Amino acid sequence: MRYPQGGGLTAERRAFREHIRMQAAELFALGHDNAAIAKQLRVSVRSVQRWHQAWEHGGTPALESKGQASRPKLSEALFEVLEQELAKGPVAHGWPDQTWTLARIKTLIGRRFHKTMTLSAIAQMLHRHGFSHQVPARRAIERDEEAVTGWVKETWPQVETPWRRSGPGSASKTKPASR
Repeated sequence: MRYPQGGGLTAERRAFREHIRMQAAELFALGHDNAAIAKQLRVSVRSVQRWHQAWEHGGTPALESKGQASRPKLSEALFEVLEQELAKGPVAHGWPDQTWTLARIKTLIGRRFHKTMTLSAIAQMLHRHGFSHQVPARRAIERDEEAVTGWVKETWPQVETPWRRSGPGSASKTKPASR
């Protein structure tokens, strides 16, 4: 299962799972068997056994949701500061061009907030806040369209391997002729 928000469940999904645990608590109070509860709620017997043990020690409150598994590394206030820093551009932070990369953002977070994050966590955080991968709106001024067209027509076909063989092949991975 892929989780949104870079880990953990959505609030709706947490509430749904808590509702199932509360149904199980009602059935525990009525004295139902763990296997019967698991079948009725369509969950594993092991989960019901864990819930039952928690219910016996702490009652129904022990089955309530504890909230998100982890908090984000950057709070909303820190993310606003990060947004302001990103708006200044990479050149203002010492990079030679105006391209933000995940590695550069990771370095900026480390310098500014003294926190470390993985590149994927940074990408998920940015996506959560509405950022997306962007392609430059304009082509470089130095771009030579004739050279690009010539390279695509002449050089690329020689570099690219053909998708299909000209002769018959084999689906066998063990047959040397199929490679």
